[in-house]
Amino acid sequence: MSRVEIHGYAIVSDNDRIADATGHTPEVLRNDADWAYFQAELNRSDVTVLGRLGHEANPNPRNRVRIVLSSSSQGIERRVDGWWWNPQKLPWDEAIRRVLPHGGRVAVPGGRRVFDLFLGIGYDAFHLTRAEGVVVPDGIALFSQCDSGKSAETVLSDAGLKPGMRQVLDPSLPVSLVIWHR
Repeated sequence: MSRVEIHGYAIVSDNDRIADATGHTPEVLRNDADWAYFQAELNRSDVTVLGRLGHEANPNPRNRVRIVLSSSSQGIERRVDGWWWNPQKLPWDEAIRRVLPHGGRVAVPGGRRVFDLFLGIGYDAFHLTRAEGVVVPDGIALFSQCDSGKSAETVLSDAGLKPGMRQVLDPSLPVSLVIWHR
């Protein structure tokens, strides 16, 4: 099998939250410059991996190939709206071999359980966007380890990734991006 490259994508608050307490992305984490960057990155990817709730909440008007994590799958199965995968029933290497037999680029936009799972599988890069000066009280953390006080950057560093240069996507807020690489 050819190489599979795994790229994670998240916009977080200063307290490393990706969603509010209800699981929805709050307006303070929505940014046009970040959205444009993220969409361009999805266009470069061969498949997008996300949780069932994210899949249901985010329409797929461009009909991008998706892998949806769900315990309702018996392994990896093709459904009308994408590939459905149960990591408890089939390892990642076997699942991705079915979806991308010739390799390719995988985009992982979350949620938290998906981000945690791929920490173990191994990101090749993680595109960490930060809405600076924003706090999401009682929100859902990017990684489970952030709930015990670790920053997103520490979690990524502990996973063997190294930060690139900070880029400002939107100076008015500011919203910045650091791409972490293996």
